[in-house]
Amino acid sequence: MIPGSIKILHNALPDAPGVYFYYNEQGKLLYVGKATSLKQRVGSYFVGKDKHPRTAELVSKIVEIKYTQVPTVIEALVLEANQIRTHKPPYNILGRDDKSFIYLCLTNEDFPKPVLMRGLDLERIGIQPFSKRLSLKARRKFLAVYGPYLSGRQLKMALDLVRRTIPWSTCNPPSVTGTSRPCFDAQIGKCPGVCSGAIDKKAYRRNIKKLMLFFEGKKDTLLRQLKREMAASARAKNYEAAAKLRDRVFALEHIQDIGLLMKDEFTYELPEPAAGHINAFGRIEAYDIANISGTSNVAAMVVFEGGKPNKNEYRKFRIKGFEGANDVGAMEEVMRRRLARSSGSLNVRRSTSAAWQLPDLMIIDGGEGQVNRVEQVLRELKLDIPVVGIAKGFNRKQDRLVFDKSNPELRRVTSAFKEVFQKVRDEAHRFAGAYHRNLRARQSGIPQRKQEKKL
Repeated sequence: MIPGSIKILHNALPDAPGVYFYYNEQGKLLYVGKATSLKQRVGSYFVGKDKHPRTAELVSKIVEIKYTQVPTVIEALVLEANQIRTHKPPYNILGRDDKSFIYLCLTNEDFPKPVLMRGLDLERIGIQPFSKRLSLKARRKFLAVYGPYLSGRQLKMALDLVRRTIPWSTCNPPSVTGTSRPCFDAQIGKCPGVCSGAIDKKAYRRNIKKLMLFFEGKKDTLLRQLKREMAASARAKNYEAAAKLRDRVFALEHIQDIGLLMKDEFTYELPEPAAGHINAFGRIEAYDIANISGTSNVAAMVVFEGGKPNKNEYRKFRIKGFEGANDVGAMEEVMRRRLARSSGSLNVRRSTSAAWQLPDLMIIDGGEGQVNRVEQVLRELKLDIPVVGIAKGFNRKQDRLVFDKSNPELRRVTSAFKEVFQKVRDEAHRFAGAYHRNLRARQSGIPQRKQEKKL
């Protein structure tokens, strides 16, 4: 039950979809969330004592609750993303790496396409994810960027629902493919026919502008536009086009899917692992090797706990055992040095430094060679730690996970948490690269920005 001391807009929360806003005593917006039922979701924050510490901290600061009711769950998803981008509430963005958020980007090409990108990927091409306005460089690549979204699954589902009303293409025109055969999406009405030449650039752009209106939260404007087009088609006695527009208006007015928000979650509430399951939100360590043509060999270890980076636990290593490029050998050296500092190691017992906690899971940047060598070291030391390698593909979608396929628990956790593991790997790659650049700069006599702590 919500305490009576907390002020609520209109003194009650509706049992309907919407977005809620939590404010502190100073009137500062703390958190924005979406819900299938505002009444049930907001009420759940004040029930039970076993909350995640960050949830309990947030709840203790709430003095006022406001909300915006919307007709459908999908509109709640869109509104939440736009409000987070506008206001940057601390309990939405602090404590999690903002580079892990998902963004919907519309490419700037003859036939624009929607693509999903993480904040990290946007930064790599020089685009600031939380920027309200696109820079000139960004506009050359994208017509628009929407987000942040917390769940790629929810965003993909939303796009699929919207596509029934506003079709777009992921294919190329006949001038590129050399054939005018319609793709499968065109045959089922999800593609307007770029592949077959059934739609020109100007008409296709009008479709994309409709998609932009929807993700800007302007569904009512979009509906009025579609109804005007329907009426114009009817006046021109183009009854087939008018009928299609009528169906799209109906679909847009009734667009909803409760499955879009299968579970309303607060950002910091993390699931407890079942008995015998790998804890994907426990201590995860990721390792990456960095060198250029075999010179200045270094490695890095990053640690995630509770799904968030724990930078106090990050470590840097200079490879000492050999010269030249040998990522497998370097990974073995790092693993032996790291595990020598674990609880129970003779080295640790002789050392004045505290032992390092063993991880629930190790992520290795590399393929079979690196993973096999790490597993060999673990067997030698009689340690049972699951290992997952991530072999780089052309892009994130083509990254290949390397692990013991005969282990059903590893199959489960890699399927469920692939994006989490990629995020951890990306951070290890970033950290190792930064250390390598600093080391080379120091060797070249260029002053370092920051003194490293290395092992």
